[in-house]
Amino acid sequence: MDSSEHGPSVSSTGVASGGNLPPGLTEEEAEEMQVELTKVDDEIQTLRQVLVAKERHAAELKRRLGISPISEIKQNLTKGWHEVQCSNAYKRTQETLSQAGQMTSAAFSSMGSAIRNQFGEMSSNFSMRHSLSMPAMRNSPSFKTFEDKVENMKYKVMGQSNEETDRSHTSNNAPF
Repeated sequence: MDSSEHGPSVSSTGVASGGNLPPGLTEEEAEEMQVELTKVDDEIQTLRQVLVAKERHAAELKRRLGISPISEIKQNLTKGWHEVQCSNAYKRTQETLSQAGQMTSAAFSSMGSAIRNQFGEMSSNFSMRHSLSMPAMRNSPSFKTFEDKVENMKYKVMGQSNEETDRSHTSNNAPF
């Protein structure tokens, strides 16, 4: 008996045999494709089941090893941060920021020197006018306070050098 004698049958995918086939496809080709599709669907279902079983097994092994989701996240973040630090973009950015910091440090150092020189000139002029010596001007409380503020700003921008770490600053928290 021929399947066309019983009228058109509809497969599970909705392809009708017996006249409603896509153009250029014979009934035999459609049936072969239908059988293959069924096999592939079955394989997909089997693979899903195997994957679920493997995931359960992995979760059980992690539990036995004491690996928690939080420790996995920490490990992933550490690994990711390491990869970022090894990237060329990070290295170039770090170099650029380092150069910018050095340039800023040099600018503040130059500014501090210029301010000191200016005060030196001012104190010379002041001492000539008021018969005060340069050390007296530098030892005055107002000059010391200003000098400390300039130094504090310099340290905040550049950081303390090894030679100056022993020097204590009395006005570290004073705003400039």
